[in-house]
Amino acid sequence: MTLLDPALGPGRARLFCTCLGPSEAPAVLLVHGWGGDGREWSPHAEALADRFRVIVPDLRGHGRSEVPARGNTPAEMAEDLAALIRALGTGPVVAVGHSMGGQVVNLLAVHHPDAVRSVVALDPAHGAQGAEVEGIPARLAEYERYGARAAASFIAGAFSPSAPPGLRAAHIRTMLGTPDHVIAQAYAGMYTDPGAVGVRPDSEVYLRRRTQPALTVWTSREAAEWERGIPAASGSSVRHWPDTGHYLHEEHTDRAIRLIRDRAEAVGPG
Repeated sequence: MTLLDPALGPGRARLFCTCLGPSEAPAVLLVHGWGGDGREWSPHAEALADRFRVIVPDLRGHGRSEVPARGNTPAEMAEDLAALIRALGTGPVVAVGHSMGGQVVNLLAVHHPDAVRSVVALDPAHGAQGAEVEGIPARLAEYERYGARAAASFIAGAFSPSAPPGLRAAHIRTMLGTPDHVIAQAYAGMYTDPGAVGVRPDSEVYLRRRTQPALTVWTSREAAEWERGIPAASGSSVRHWPDTGHYLHEEHTDRAIRLIRDRAEAVGPG
């Protein structure tokens, strides 16, 4: 395993990032979600490193990366990742993201199409509608007031009864270690800031702009049917994994590894 510490340029956060696998192999980027860090991808990274260069960053404000006072939003996180890809010289990557990370890799694909070969989005933070949208202002107020404590309460309910022992506790602990202002800024960046793409009409606009083939996996049947109705690049698909919690890539680690491997092999080396 290599610790990567490239200079990303003015305005970019310094990211803690590790890499496994051959340096000349096609690159797979694994991006965690809100209040998480790259450790959740550890088994996936090890399994994929036989065929791919696997890059695992902590997003700005999260884990061991720099914590800016402002700008801890998906849009800025995507810009950081574009700079990281350029600095590493990997060529275009298969960009895999969970939850907020799914929003981040889609933003990366839309705004930096030369940096991304394909997108894999796992229960992404877009497509909010109905009661979820109605609850956004109250949730944001809670995050602005209580930060990680409020977010940890929300995350505690994100797991299925069959989730591996310790998974819920691990994510609550990681969330509680995330700075309070990052929690609030990231949530606002997903849903309420100007240009945010988390609410369904805005999500549709930006997903239509994505030119790369994409594979999206939802735990919600309704959300999967909605996204299937959005025009997408050739080779794109949407799947539904029922009876699983939001952290589907960790509740079903082997299945997620196979999905990512198959996708990265299908789109070729770029």
